Amino acid sequence: MDRSKVYFTDFRTELGVSLPAKLQKLIKTAGIETIDMEGKFVAIKMHFGELGNLAYLRPNYAKAVADVVKDRGGLPFLTDCNTLYPGSRKHALEHLDCANINGFNTVTTGCQIIIADGLRGTDDIIVEVPGAEYCKEAYIGRAVMDADVFISLTHFKGHEMTGFGGAIKNIGMGCGSRAGKMQQHNSGKPEVNEEKCRGCRRCAKECGSDAISYKDKKAVIDIDKCKGCGRCIGACAFDAIRNKNWNAPQILGCKMAEYTAAVVNGRPCFHISLITDVSPNCDCHGENDAPILPDIGMLASFDPVALDQACVDLCQKAEPVRNSQLGDNMARPDFHDHGNVWHNSNPNVAWEETLEHAEKLGIGTREYELVKM
Repeated sequence: MDRSKVYFTDFRTELGVSLPAKLQKLIKTAGIETIDMEGKFVAIKMHFGELGNLAYLRPNYAKAVADVVKDRGGLPFLTDCNTLYPGSRKHALEHLDCANINGFNTVTTGCQIIIADGLRGTDDIIVEVPGAEYCKEAYIGRAVMDADVFISLTHFKGHEMTGFGGAIKNIGMGCGSRAGKMQQHNSGKPEVNEEKCRGCRRCAKECGSDAISYKDKKAVIDIDKCKGCGRCIGACAFDAIRNKNWNAPQILGCKMAEYTAAVVNGRPCFHISLITDVSPNCDCHGENDAPILPDIGMLASFDPVALDQACVDLCQKAEPVRNSQLGDNMARPDFHDHGNVWHNSNPNVAWEETLEHAEKLGIGTREYELVKM
């Protein structure tokens, strides 16, 4: 496979030039206007942010993309699927309220918002995944699959289980219905190392399944209730929680790649990622820690694998922010340098397998040419 082109621009602007306008110039330069959108439904997949989290992308960026789609005669809508865990996005009514509170509505974005898997997260389509090793069939939100054109608009950030949350995670995990998310998350369940557990109860606060209780001031995980989402692993500051299945994060990444293949195969797609407010954990949290890296820039490509790889490489070259989870880890006397920012921020993660598997599935290539604008 030939190298893919990934287009990049930083966040610097001249007087009188807005960042949304610069984003529009980037995606046009990257070729979004070559897609036939006339009279077609165009799904713009993004994350509206959990209530309390402020690291998600501003709605202004969504409007910039939606306006370009409308200029090409397309019918855009913003979309996401309901969450597996209880929170502020577990069914469509709460999800829409959350989106509205966080600033996403028809006025701010210029288009409608549709929760792709319906009211209860059960409105999905079963899609076959050719070449899949783990998920021969994927459960994808119906509205995502009903769209004629698919665009991903991603906040590129860290993640407590997959290392980073990029285009593949936004598409693969994000477009899975509640059943689809369960299928991706069921590779393994976490366990508690009682010797390391301090009884701080932070893991229980993060658990969306009410699966963690305490006995003799030590955390106990109810495996029957646990959905295997891994949020407790990222919440523990003492490395007291790990996955019993040692390769569960790797399998999760491969499943996300397979779900991405289910979404993007067979129709026009375009992908955008913004490396800004690079929080150490997912936007699904009801809070966000300080960014671990400085704001880097905006990227666009027809290839989601190349896009994620380019974002990884740019982050790897960036100077870590001192007053952050990553900076604090690196300042510890016993710090072990893992050689990349994702493991240095969250040691118990796996991320490279996601890109390797996506490339193997033919979604794209990790070989790319970075075209700077």
